[in-house]
Amino acid sequence: MGDENMSGKPIYIGLLGLGTVGRGVFRLLQANKSLIERKVGGPVDIKKILVRDLAKNRGLQVEPGLLTNDPEAVLNDPEIDIIVELIGGTGLAADYVLKALSRGKSVVTANKDMMAEYGKKLFAEAEAHNCGLFFEASVAGGIPIIKVLKQSLAGNRILQIMGIVNGTTNYMLTRMSKEGIDFATALRAAQEQGYAEADPTNDIEGYDAARKIAILASIAFNTRVSFQDVYVEGISNIAAEDITYARELGYTIKLLGIAKDTSQGIEVRVHPALLPVTHPLAAVNDAFNAVFVQGDAVGETMFYGRGAGEMPTASAVMADIMDAARNFRHHVPGMIGCTCYETRSIKSMAQVVNKNYLRLKVVDKPGVLAQIAQVFGDNNVSLATVIQKETVNKKAELVLVTHDVVEQSLRSALASLELLPVVEKICNVIRVEGEGNS
Repeated sequence: MGDENMSGKPIYIGLLGLGTVGRGVFRLLQANKSLIERKVGGPVDIKKILVRDLAKNRGLQVEPGLLTNDPEAVLNDPEIDIIVELIGGTGLAADYVLKALSRGKSVVTANKDMMAEYGKKLFAEAEAHNCGLFFEASVAGGIPIIKVLKQSLAGNRILQIMGIVNGTTNYMLTRMSKEGIDFATALRAAQEQGYAEADPTNDIEGYDAARKIAILASIAFNTRVSFQDVYVEGISNIAAEDITYARELGYTIKLLGIAKDTSQGIEVRVHPALLPVTHPLAAVNDAFNAVFVQGDAVGETMFYGRGAGEMPTASAVMADIMDAARNFRHHVPGMIGCTCYETRSIKSMAQVVNKNYLRLKVVDKPGVLAQIAQVFGDNNVSLATVIQKETVNKKAELVLVTHDVVEQSLRSALASLELLPVVEKICNVIRVEGEGNS
């Protein structure tokens, strides 16, 4: 870029996609244009917008000349400085971003799937062409967390990250907790509210959260963590009874993305967990997100807000656009290169240590508890709490909480329990987090 960029020449943006987030970015730039430009130090304008359907009514006042259905009209325009990728997915999006970076254009994206799968390749391309790759909006919507880990907490050794990073499942668990409704009813409510898709698999099975925690873990622990490295369980097995019993024990149930730095390797996992009601994350309800970060210097911090939606996500995208624009004006590439300069091992889930909540259906007769306790003892599982709930048709429901136990030992105990004639069903097993376990 020439020195004219330091004067009144606009920084030009090429927008890929005009869906929910794209519309939000367009609206935000219109609404706050003078504020944004004062902070950047000069004009910022959208020059081209890639869309599939030129005639579609998007509820925006967009000059027809801005729209194109030809990606090369955006990617190959020499005046466009910043490409903003908002089409999603990992196919065309990754192709377009690689082309943009190869042509020396900085890229801003909200695409968690692409960053989780192709981050290493994209960062290498950005570094090779001395341009910026910004992705704040890829995790937790409008909540600032990527920049926090890369910049604000850069002097810390990050010990753990624990987050509620999927609003759909948090909304469902909140409704189940507050109203006592079952999983199916909560899912219908989430779909009616527009939080859950017609096919909710990515949300309820934990895959969305897994991609996000893979990104956060890669940054926090300076090592490449991919989606495939993350142990994943969803919430489809959570019953109203589990939420009721958890509350009686002083816990609430949340779907958590967890990344921990341990001497045996990095733990990266997504699963439901019982959290003490006193934990900061326990109070995060409805579709809100929060990320709890512990650093060796800063101690415990938490970042809370809306993790999705048109304007919260547009807020994060716009902040990245402004960073990229400032960098162009000052001839610096910005957030280039991957911080994954180490190769750390991922700890096997079988070696993870946790307390666990268990709900069993057993035959109600003398000696049953002794048989169950024997199985646990034989597998080095120590019980902290055993409560017998109601009995129906000579079947009792038992709720147990273990002390800290290696996952492999618990799995062995559960396999033995399934062979006991007095155990009719292992209804659920949920890990306990937030009590200082490691």
